Formats: sequence, C-alpha cells, structure tokens
Amino acid sequence: MLVRIRESLRSTSDGSGDTVGVVSRGIWRIPHLASFINAHIRYIRFPEHSSTAVSAVVCWGRRPTATRAIEFAERVKGCRITYLEDGFIRSIGLGVDGYAPLSLVVDAKGIYYDATRGSTLEELIAGADLSQSLQEDAERALKAVRALKISKYNHAAAFHFPKTKKRRVLVVDQTAGDMSVVYGGADEETFERMLASAELDHPYAEIWVKTHPDVLRGKKKGYLGVLQYGSKLRILAEDCCPYTLLEQVDHVYVVTSQMGFEALILGRPVTVFGLPWYAGWGLTDDRHPEVRQLTVRRGVARTVPQLFAAAYLMYARYIKPATGTQGTIFDVLDWVARNKSINDANRCTLLCVGMSLWKRAIVEPFLTTPSSRVRFVQRLTDSDLARLKDDTRIVVWGSREHTVAQAAAAHGIPIMRVEDGFIRSSGLGSDLHGPLSLVVDDQGIYYDPFSRSRLERLLEVVNLSEDQRTRARLLRRLIVEKKITKYNVGGIFELDPRSAGRKVILVPGQVEDDASIISGSPIVRRNADLLARVRAAAPDAWILYKPHPDVVAGNRRGGDASFATDLADQIVINASISGCIAAADEVHTMTSLAGFEALLLGKPVHCYGGPFYSGWGLTVDHFELAHRQRRLTLDELVYVSLCEYPRYRLPGVQGFCSVEDVVEYLAEDSRERQEQLGSGWITKQWRKGRQLWRVLSSCC
Repeated sequence: MLVRIRESLRSTSDGSGDTVGVVSRGIWRIPHLASFINAHIRYIRFPEHSSTAVSAVVCWGRRPTATRAIEFAERVKGCRITYLEDGFIRSIGLGVDGYAPLSLVVDAKGIYYDATRGSTLEELIAGADLSQSLQEDAERALKAVRALKISKYNHAAAFHFPKTKKRRVLVVDQTAGDMSVVYGGADEETFERMLASAELDHPYAEIWVKTHPDVLRGKKKGYLGVLQYGSKLRILAEDCCPYTLLEQVDHVYVVTSQMGFEALILGRPVTVFGLPWYAGWGLTDDRHPEVRQLTVRRGVARTVPQLFAAAYLMYARYIKPATGTQGTIFDVLDWVARNKSINDANRCTLLCVGMSLWKRAIVEPFLTTPSSRVRFVQRLTDSDLARLKDDTRIVVWGSREHTVAQAAAAHGIPIMRVEDGFIRSSGLGSDLHGPLSLVVDDQGIYYDPFSRSRLERLLEVVNLSEDQRTRARLLRRLIVEKKITKYNVGGIFELDPRSAGRKVILVPGQVEDDASIISGSPIVRRNADLLARVRAAAPDAWILYKPHPDVVAGNRRGGDASFATDLADQIVINASISGCIAAADEVHTMTSLAGFEALLLGKPVHCYGGPFYSGWGLTVDHFELAHRQRRLTLDELVYVSLCEYPRYRLPGVQGFCSVEDVVEYLAEDSRERQEQLGSGWITKQWRKGRQLWRVLSSCC
C-alpha cells in the first residue's frame, strides 16, 4: 500500500495536465516530485533512443549529468529543458543521509547559481514590486528564520566561539567542484585572494576559516588547503548551525556560499568574491572583476526582504511534509522548527532498557533523529551504568524498570520515560495498532501527579501568544468536529429513551492495574468503587458505564463487570467514547483520558484521582493536589497537552508532524476506525510484523 502511494505521488499531480519527462533515476526517486513540478511525471529509461512526447524534461542544475536531458530536449519537438535544484530550506538532515527535500527550485530559464546566464530568480528580483500581502509574508517568514535559526540543513548543533575582545571575521571555504563556484566565476585563486583580502582588511581581528568537515576527514577537498593556513588563522571545521556562527562574527567573506545571504539576513556586512545570486543588488561589497557586467544586467538596488521574498517565497517551491501535496514556506518552517527542536533534545545516545520487540518497534521512530543514537538492551547492571559515556540517557517505558531508574539516578545519568500520547491510533495498542503519538518525558511521567512531569512543569509556566491561543481553539474545534479520541474505536452511541428527564452521568471504566490508577488514584482504585460513589452521590441520575475497550477486547484486566448491572442504568460496550461523552451531562472518572476529552466538549468533569488535567481549576476535584496552584484556561491546557508535550508521526512520513496532521489523518482513516475490537491472534501478529517492517524500512 505505502509503495503504491509513493509511486502515485511521483507519477500524478493535480497540476496543469502537462507531462514532464525524467531521464535520471535519482531525480525520479525524489518523493513528491509531481507536487513540486505541478505536472504528471514520466520516467524515460533510455532517452538516447526515445522520442516520447513530453512538454519538458528535467535535469539537476548545471551538473555534467544534465547532458542526457539536454540532448533529449533538443531532439524531441516542443520539449523544453527545466532545471531543478534543492531549495534554500531543504530539510532537517543531509540528503546523503537519506533526508528528502521539503523544497525545490524549478527554473525553465537557467539556475540561480549560474551567473553566466539569466534565471527566473534574477527576473523575480529585478521585477520585485511586492504586493502588501507578499511583503507581510516575507517579513513574517524572515522573522521566523532569524528566531528559529533555520538554514538549508538544520541538523547541526549550535556553536560558541571562545570569548574575545577582538573583532571576529569569518571566511567561508567551499568544497572543490561545487557548481555554484564553477558557474559563479570563481576558482582556487579566488579563494586565496579572498583570504588574503580578509587578513589585509582586518589586521587586528581574529580570522576564522570555516571549512567543510569532510575536508579534514579526507572525504572531500576544499579550496583553502589546511596546510596553508597561517598561524594567525583559526580553523573551524565543525558541522554547526550557520546562524549561531554568523551571529557571533562582525564581518563575513564568501565566494558564492549561501552563508553570505544568511549573513545579510542577520544584518552582517558581507564581502563577496564570486558572483552568487544575491550579489550585484547593492547589498554586498562585490570584488569579482566581472561584477560591473553583472550589476548592469541586474540593474537595480534591492533590499534583503525583497531578495528573500523573491528567492524563498516566489522562486522556491514547497510541499506540506505530512501529505506531500503542494505547500508554502510556512508549512515547511513549522515542520523544520518542530523537528529541529526534537533533534536538539535528542543530541545524545539513547539507551532503551527492558523493552519487548513490539515496544522497540514503536519507540525507535519517536527517538530517531539526525543527531541521536538509539540502542536497545534488555538489562543494565550497576557496572554497566558506571561505564556509560556522559552523553548517554536511559530510556524506559512509563514507570517500569524502577530499579534501573534508581541506579541510573545514583550515577547521575538522566532518565527519559516514554508513554502513549493522548491521540494515539486507529485501534487499541493492546491489539498491536502502532501509535501515532508518544510522549518523551525527562522529568517524570504525566499520569503520576507526584513525579513533577515535564507536562506539569510546562502547565505551571504556560503563557500563550495570541497565535497559540487561536491554534488551541481551532484544534479543540477540529477534534470535536471529527470526533477524535485516543483510540478512535467503536460505533454510534444511542442513549436509552428511559433516560429522558434525568441527569446523564458517564463513568468510563479503566484498566485497574494500569499505572495511571496505581500512581494517580490512591483512594478510589476500582471501577466498582467509583460507580458506587457516583450512584450514592446521584441516586436519581441515569448512569452510563463504559468498560475500557482493552477490557472489552479481553486484553487487559478491569474487574468483573457484573457489578455494573446493579449500579449503572446503561452499560455501553461497542459504542465510541466520543458519542457517550456527547450524550452525557457530566463525566465522573478516576484518571481516564475520557475526562480530558469531555473538557474539550465543555462537559463538567469530576475527578476522583489526579490525572494531568485535574487541579488546574477546570475540573471538580475529589482528590486534592495541593501543589497545583495555577488556574488554567482550557486553551492553555489544550495547547500544552496536545501541541507542545507529545511527539507525533505518520506512517511512511519522514519526521515529526503536528497534532493537526494526526487528527486529519485519523479522520480520513475511517476503515481502521470501524475495525471491531478483540482481533484474533493471527491479525495481531500481522500488525506487529507490519510495524516492525515499517521501522526496519525507515532505518535503511
């Protein structure tokens, strides 16, 4: 199924109806190529012998490998050549590490880094008469890029220079053979002249030469050889976040590197020795001998926002990463910011302890990022812990592996706890449906009100912006409209007509040996006891009792349900929890997530334990949590609990998505949502194998 979807995305489009030919297998394999090009895609296996009728054929920039496509275009009547390149905000990780592009440029006139001829980008900049809305979009995107430090690749760590009172100058080297250098009118002598000029212009400054890490590793050659660096020069070969580097320098020297434009975004003076796309517009100190001819061609002075709008908003094309459909820069900025933050949090070795093969399969995708190293072990001894490196963190499932957690704490090794998120899947976890969300908590765990979880700490300090409040409000409306719950199982609920005129109270059953009951409900711990208390407090109410779906499926223990016939008026087995909540006037629970879901619908909720959503002034609390003193709005609770705390992933999608993406996915996944509870053993094993295959495929 997933393979068919990917092939469909490569070969079809909602675009103009044009058919574009691809003669390169590498280009053909780019995910969502049809969405980028906005045309149907046809792979031409033997272009030398083919006269396939296509409106255009694509090639990758000005690489020598473009020759086959150019020759094909010259031979086929009515076929034009179109140039592709990575966009200026490409991905989280590197392309060589398997990270697909989120942005491409598609140019029928040339390619932006080729100064020997014009390009669509050059025309866009020259004619940059921006509308008010485009100016506002450019300023908003620029603000996000600066604040979030979003570059072409976004996997690298922040860099901090040693303290100094001297001015600091950055000279940017590039890898030998880079097409932007070749077509930017530069060579090895250009780089040597740039370095000499930087030293001459700034005799009392620190001169830092930024070279590529692969140069020192011997994998590639740079233009500025390591051995020729003088004693006054400092070499910076670390792979680091460009914006954190540029923020700390006073002047930047480049040939054609994109870091030159990123320096302009930060307001740094830039001296340029090649002919990059951002030179010749009055923003840079241009020292190439042919810059006058370039300036004549480009002709007008432009501002940084104008260049940014033309290059990043008008020239580059984007996809919505969760769906692969056509998107905007803001779709990609949101995605990159989320994934960058998670990658920074995972910049370590994550040692997962005591997890079954099934748990390993579902946990690994939620821990794997460009900068993480994920390992699994069944057990750890005290001597094992003593030998672990400083950047190692222990990962356990929920509140399990208590002994290991205590021993790790004694050694000063951080503990991270993983659990299901609040919008989990289309089907039960106990039926081996893989999760779409997990929480990763480095403080405690959300269902233990005394663990000081990261969720609780976030709720204590939350201060939403107006945009965040709007997002929370719209998300709440979307969840209610789509009837989304944690597991999304069950059919339509019908309230018994005999309930007419009586208060309807929903009591959701729970798995009685669940960690949330053990940790968070020390007084009322059994479903029977909860029902008895509700009946005693509301003898005339119509009480709905819905056993937990894991118990109905026979997968977990929830107590003998015979008690409910004497205490409840209606026992609900297969209906969805969302329908039950909608029909109820009140919800009474120990710690069930149904209480949180009821808050989204504006229902009064009584809590007899201490779930994460109680104690904040939004529920009627029968179990006091004295340490929760903050009074929250529902939007604040929703934003932190659903937008900020969990991690979300979609099947077959590279990277972490938003909660809204998961809600939309679940809403469309009607077939799985209608699946019956209590699947057989063979079906469960099939699901388990499918999930393991997904993990193995994502790691390859």
